Amino acid sequence: MWGPLRRGAGDPCWVVSGGALWRGLRTPEGSATLRVVAHASDGLVEAHAWGAGADWVLGHLPLMLGAEDDAEGFVPHHDRVALALRRHPGWRVPRTTLVMESLVPAVVEQKVTGQEAFGGWGRIVRRFGDLAPGPGGALGVRVPPSAEQLAAIPSWGWLRAGVSPQRSDTVARVARVAGRLEETSGMPLPQARRRLVSIPGVGVWTAAETAQRALGDADAVSFGDYHVAANIGWALTGRPMDDHGLVEVLRPYAGHRYRVQRLLQLDGALRPRRGPRMAPRGHLPVAR
Repeated sequence: MWGPLRRGAGDPCWVVSGGALWRGLRTPEGSATLRVVAHASDGLVEAHAWGAGADWVLGHLPLMLGAEDDAEGFVPHHDRVALALRRHPGWRVPRTTLVMESLVPAVVEQKVTGQEAFGGWGRIVRRFGDLAPGPGGALGVRVPPSAEQLAAIPSWGWLRAGVSPQRSDTVARVARVAGRLEETSGMPLPQARRRLVSIPGVGVWTAAETAQRALGDADAVSFGDYHVAANIGWALTGRPMDDHGLVEVLRPYAGHRYRVQRLLQLDGALRPRRGPRMAPRGHLPVAR
């Protein structure tokens, strides 16, 4: 369920050890380490937390696990969607309410390869974030930088992390209004989306990637993504399509379009890769 919350295999805020998932989070009450163990046999989740934000995290854990996700009215109109739902019946749209935690990495991921995106964010967290409190820190788990820490990163710090000026400038704008953006977690979704995209550099794709994770938006399909439209088109019609085609094929799923996107992703509904992949850019002075 939490797969989209992980920013690549090397995410410094995400460590699996001893059969448990350890996460570093920055909450409204402060940093926290969260340790989670899922007991699949009885459907229970065991959680422990440390740090100033521990109580906040444990109190919000049901939301993060999708407790308020409402799938009422979701009807598969394609056999491929019905199959994915049967294979993943327990999946829910999470709602972390931590807007900056999802928004800033999404900005860093704009219009670059996954390798560039995850590598850049990982370097920023390692250099400018904090060790997670309690036993998480001993495992090397880190907490993302705060808005203040992000705003203080010099231009050369972003460049050395492999993040271009266009994206780092957007992060700086986001950091300056972090408080107003965090407020979107309590707003009606249409109003929240409007506030997110009011920031220059935060477009439809970035807002959707944020809403999927932080706001529990089951309709926030990733329009503008390099792969999503082609993959969903191939899965549902047998041919890749662009965003215009995606709007039409997902029209019967209004209110649940991201639910379709994620169920198909979980089920491995990816188009065959035959052409050349998008190549990473090599002009930024990345310091390994």
